[in-house]
Amino acid sequence: MEKIKSFQKNHNTMQPGFSLSGEQQGIKTFDLRFKKPNCGDFIAVAAMHSIEHLLATILRNSSYKDDVIYFGPMGCRTGFYLLTANLDEVTVKNLLIQSLKKVRDFDFVPGAEKIECGNYLEHDLKGAKEECEKYLRLIES
Repeated sequence: MEKIKSFQKNHNTMQPGFSLSGEQQGIKTFDLRFKKPNCGDFIAVAAMHSIEHLLATILRNSSYKDDVIYFGPMGCRTGFYLLTANLDEVTVKNLLIQSLKKVRDFDFVPGAEKIECGNYLEHDLKGAKEECEKYLRLIES
């Protein structure tokens, strides 16, 4: 079997940040790397789950909602993937920065009720906000 592109990247040299990971059939995949891989500092599961709910909600309610294909976590818990159509890298980064700033305004996790979420008990709004703030400072610098 062919090794997929994300497994061909050297995770020993990868740094936290924002980058275009690839493009296929007009869909761009962005790597939102919150943490340096394999260093023992991972996003806590409950915070990661809440970040997914928060940013997915914000991105899919933005003026670019029709161009946001997917937002979701990396299994390694070092970041997220954002898939878009029809948007360039600068636009996506600006959208992400504005979305991370909007996380500050939330006093609840969207879609975190039992009827809406398959693991509604595992959320951490405070942890999610802290991780988003750290990442925002990183990509704004």
